[in-house]
Amino acid sequence: MARRTLVEASSLFFFLLMADLACCKEILVGGKPSAWKIPSSPSDSLNKWAESLRFHVGDSLVWKYDGEKDSVLQVTREAYINCNTSNPAANYSNGDTKVKLERSGPFFFISGSKSNCVEGEKLHIVVMSSRGGHTGGFFTGSAPSPAPSPALLGAQAVPPATGSASSLTCRIWSLGLVGLGIVLL
Repeated sequence: MARRTLVEASSLFFFLLMADLACCKEILVGGKPSAWKIPSSPSDSLNKWAESLRFHVGDSLVWKYDGEKDSVLQVTREAYINCNTSNPAANYSNGDTKVKLERSGPFFFISGSKSNCVEGEKLHIVVMSSRGGHTGGFFTGSAPSPAPSPALLGAQAVPPATGSASSLTCRIWSLGLVGLGIVLL
């Protein structure tokens, strides 16, 4: 009897873990650890890379860089355009930065070094309000459809009033997996 309870608890934990992994993904900025740097050309910019991806609420961006020499600042649109490093919304300098995308709309990131930012070390992404089919895990490749055009740089997205549809979808999917696990037991 005790063994069966342990097996049921283990199965439930496994299903919950799998459901959580399916709800979001970690995206390595630039697709490689050395991407947070001054681009060698405009075609090598992180914005060019980001145009080929779709970002969703619940995803996380991951930066790898030398925290002694650089940092990542989350800034406003105006600070992004002007490379203004003086008043960021968030400042990351540990060399292994992870930022969870908790709302839809535009996000702007620049290097903490103003000169690096002026030379192109910055990133602008747009987070979609509805979720496509993620497989979970650590993602470094390209998504099947492109992100919105950079012309949306000035567009203002309205975040959901409470929670998000994708978060709700993930939770319903998770509950479905748990239910399936219970039925199979």
